[in-house]
Amino acid sequence: MRAVALSLLASCALAACTTNTNSADMAPPAAMAGDPSNPLSAAGYMAMAASSDQFEIQSSQLALQASTNPAVQGYGRMLIAHHQATTANLIQAAQSAGLPPPPPTLLPMHQTMLDQLRAAGTGPAFDQAYKTIQIPAHEQALALHTNYASGGDVPALRQVAAAAAPIVQQHLVGAQNLNVMAMQQMQQPMEQAPATAPVRSGERG
Repeated sequence: MRAVALSLLASCALAACTTNTNSADMAPPAAMAGDPSNPLSAAGYMAMAASSDQFEIQSSQLALQASTNPAVQGYGRMLIAHHQATTANLIQAAQSAGLPPPPPTLLPMHQTMLDQLRAAGTGPAFDQAYKTIQIPAHEQALALHTNYASGGDVPALRQVAAAAAPIVQQHLVGAQNLNVMAMQQMQQPMEQAPATAPVRSGERG
């Protein structure tokens, strides 16, 4: 499973890098510390980690707009705060290692997932889609950070990956346990409540 996730992430990173190779401000290959399609190289890891963070931030900002479920909104606010912090850590580690920080862009895989969420609508339909998509997104991110922490090529980035892994694990458990039915359960008794019995003639209310 972990190998499949890494393969998928690598293919997406390769596609993104192929798209951006004509940019005038691209750093020289030597400065990128490794193969950008390899999640165990600094270039590959940073691109995938930055894209994962951006997906979590943007999808959760969307959740704050599209959901009225307090559980979903609370989970979304947590993801925004945590992934803004992991992005800052990634940028700081890259700079300390003399590497250009990754741009805050989405790889094709994450862009596709975000587009799916935008198409899910609002309310309970969005809540279910949000939960469903967060589980594999965090499984893939956990595999990325865990594998780079144990076999990555830049020590400063390995430390970032090791610190990010338990945070992503926490998010994965949270997604698996996210109660997207909470609002429906709260509303159902109100919708099914019997009407007040009419007062009969001669009876006092």
